[in-house]
Order: sequence, then structure tokens, then C-alpha cells
Amino acid sequence: MELCTFFEFAVERHSDKVAVVEKNKRLTYAELGEQVNQVAFSLQKLGLRKQDCVMILLKNRVETVVIYWAVQKLGAIFTPINFQLSKDDIRYCIHDVEPKFVVFEDLSEHLIMKETFKERPIFIGLSDGSQLSDISYRELEEGGVSFYEHVNVGAHDISSIYYTSGTTGVPKGVPRIHLNEYAATMAHIVQCRYQSFDRTLGNYPLYHVIGLRSLQAMTALNGLYVALPDFDSYESLQMIDQEKISCLFLNPTMYHDLVSHPYSNEIDFSAVHTLAYSGAPMSEELITKCDEIMQPDRIVNHYGSTEIYTFTYCSDVRKKPGSSGQPGIHQHIKLITPDPEKRSSSTNVVSTGEIGEIIVNMKSPEAFKGYWNRPNLTKKVIYDGWYYTGDLGFIDQDGDLKVIGRADDMILSGGENIYPELIEKILLEHDKVKEAVIIGEEDERLGQIVVAFIVPNDDSLTFQELDRFCKYHQQLPTYKRPRKYVFVESIPKSPTGKILRSKLRNGQFIELYL
Repeated sequence: MELCTFFEFAVERHSDKVAVVEKNKRLTYAELGEQVNQVAFSLQKLGLRKQDCVMILLKNRVETVVIYWAVQKLGAIFTPINFQLSKDDIRYCIHDVEPKFVVFEDLSEHLIMKETFKERPIFIGLSDGSQLSDISYRELEEGGVSFYEHVNVGAHDISSIYYTSGTTGVPKGVPRIHLNEYAATMAHIVQCRYQSFDRTLGNYPLYHVIGLRSLQAMTALNGLYVALPDFDSYESLQMIDQEKISCLFLNPTMYHDLVSHPYSNEIDFSAVHTLAYSGAPMSEELITKCDEIMQPDRIVNHYGSTEIYTFTYCSDVRKKPGSSGQPGIHQHIKLITPDPEKRSSSTNVVSTGEIGEIIVNMKSPEAFKGYWNRPNLTKKVIYDGWYYTGDLGFIDQDGDLKVIGRADDMILSGGENIYPELIEKILLEHDKVKEAVIIGEEDERLGQIVVAFIVPNDDSLTFQELDRFCKYHQQLPTYKRPRKYVFVESIPKSPTGKILRSKLRNGQFIELYL
């Protein structure tokens, strides 16, 4: 199904239900549908045509939701950009996608003010006072006749282009067709066991696949999407209570901030039935705390990527902490022999319990077809009908996947393969360690040595104390012990909570106790 039809059906089904809330703004599905039609008409009148790109530099707002659905109705391409990226990365995205329209708010105007375009797009400012805008969003809403000319949108037309920064190089454009987005939304609803009229927080930005998936899932269920322009744990807790939120899809850092807030003990979480997370592992301690405070029916771990939404999911990590579960309803995965020098054949499947690279079948309706303007990069990750994730893991005796890290993060020291996760987990057992990340550092004799970056939670912690702890730990062989410790203020992470090991390798950190 095309997303324009998907949205229209939701509006017709339960037009009186509240669809989206942002502070004092509340729109029913009927009211949202009217605003979407009006904005679609105005954009079409300004010259937006099928498969033109509309670049979005907005936070989560009612206006962002309206523009998203209006773009889908016109068969154009919604291209949201993370304006927390560096200016160089944003400049790359602009020139890579060559947008026909750019929609921005005051906060992001400076990022494009002095930019030179091959063909100048039409600028739409969220406020009336912008110097850059050709037309304001308010003028789109007040443009008069709202009957836009019907566009024949197909399931294989591009719906959105997400830009994923990864850990190295320039951002990668990931085109997602209508079929991809619809299939991923349906899978998410089934895998998280969402229900009709569910209600969620729009805490994740709509430039991220998790953010859009939350919006799409609530639309499919005629549920409520509460748009929050910025993540604030106090405001989020208020909304959970006030709007009777029933399901959440966040990253572990956000959950940590919610359940650690003093106000969390005063919140009524009785409507919450599902907590879902993605982007980074969730510690057993955090899982327990979320369970005790929110008491959901389930805590779902979703493992996937922007390129293929779902790889696997664990239906309740309380029963098996750290597990990534089994393949999603549209998926088929394999674990093959890791080969850093040359892509291993998809037939080189490893045995149960053996570490391998995770690859995913490209026949999935959730799977993209290749990166935007990056054919060489596409060839590196798609081969013989499989998507090579670059992640390492193993299948246990229950048939569940355990992800242990990136193939790029594997350390080769003295001829031994060393995986960071085990060492990090052991270091976190020390009561003076708040966070721990392991990387490999070049060494003339061993090839690489194990280096531990530590965020201490006690100023009395010393390198010697940690070294003794590791030396006598029964589960840590001598060859895996860190040979160097670096105490830092914080661990660099992406907006989705992923650890940016490349920044640690490149010296982009603040060292303590110099």
C-alpha cells in the first residue's frame, strides 16, 4: 500500500479521534487531513512534482507531521536532515539530494543561509520573520483552495530518503520506497504487539527511522502521536501521565533519563503496555529499573538498521537480557564466517554458538535497494542477494541471536581475535566504573593492543585498581586484558545512542586526570 492511501484510510476510519498533540495544539484525524490537503495544494501550486525532494530541517512538530503526509500525497520525497550533524555533513546532504524545497525553522536557518545551490530551491520558513524564506508555513496553510491535483503514486516510488551518518565518512542517503515503509510499519506493530488506538511519545526526531516508524504506527492504529520538539525527561513524564501513553519506542539513554528522574515515582504508568528500544544495548540494571517503575507487559529489543528496518527482535528482554531474539516477520538472516580481507560467501554459515557476520536476505519487503548516488558503497554491502551488516554475533542453543559488536571493532592482538563486548561487560562489574568502551590501538609487536576508555563514577578509581580487577577476574583471559586505560569525562555517542569508537580512535575526547 502507498502511504498516501494508508493515511487517507486512517482519516476516513476514525475521523473524530485525536491524531497529534503538541503542547496546546490538538488535531483530530479529520482536522489533520484538512491541513494536509491544504499544504499539499499549496506545495503543488508552488511547483512540487512527483519524486521531487523536500528537505526538512525541523524538530518534531505538528507542522512536520503535516508536511510529511502532504509530501506523501504528492508522491514527492520526504528528506529529513539531522541538524545536529556538522555543517560539512549538512552541506554534503544538500548537494547530494538537490532539493526542490527546503523547509526550516529559526534554529536551523543559519545552516543553509550562506549555502550555494546548483539550482536554488524554494525556501519555506516556519516563522514569518525569516530573511531566507520565499514563503512561510503559515502562508501554505492559508493558501485557499485545498483540492490538490491527484498524483498517481506507486508502491515502488521513493517515499523518503534518510541520511545515516554511521561512524566514518560522509552521510549515506538511504532511499525507502512506499512498500518498504508500509511493510516495516506493519512488522513493527506486530512485533511490538501494539493495539488499536495506542498512544505514544514522539520523542525520537522524524529524521530518524525510529521517529517516523512511531508516527506511522500510530496512524495505522488511529492512535495518538504526541510531538515533542526536544527530549526533556520531566516533560516526557508529564505527557506519559497526562495523555495516558500506552507504548514507547526510545533508545536506552532516554529510558535511563525517564526512570532516573525524581518525578518518575509520581507518574501513573498504568496505561503503558510496551517499551521498545533500539540503537544500543540496554543494561540488565536498566531493564530491571524500567520494569520496576513502569511495569509494562513487555520490553522489546529491536535490532535492525535504516537500510532494512528489522533484522531480529526479542519479544521480551526481561526473560533474556542482551538477546536480540529471532528474525522479524519479513526476515531471513544467516551468520557467516567473518573475513576482514574479502567478503565471505553467504554459503559459509557458522555453527551454533560460533561467532559470525550477520547478513540479511534482500528479498524482504523492508529492504532498500541501494544508497542514493553511492553505487560503489552499495556494492560493498549488497552481494548475491544478501545485505552484509558488518555486525558480529552468534546464535545460541535456543536459536536466538546475540550481537557482540561490529566487525570493524574486532581487535587482532598477537594473532588472537578479541571482541570488545565481553571486556566492557566485565569492566562494568566494577562498582567505580560508570561506562567502559574498548578499542584496539596499533602496536608494533602485537599488531593491536586492548585499550579501555573509562568514565569513572568515583574519583578514587585508579588505573592500578582496574588492572588488578581485570587480572584476577576468572572470565577474562590474560591476552584480553586491557594494556592501557584512559579515564574520560564522557563517551562520544551518536544522537541515537550508538558509541562512536572512531572518535576515541581519533583522540576526540576529554581526558581526566592529565
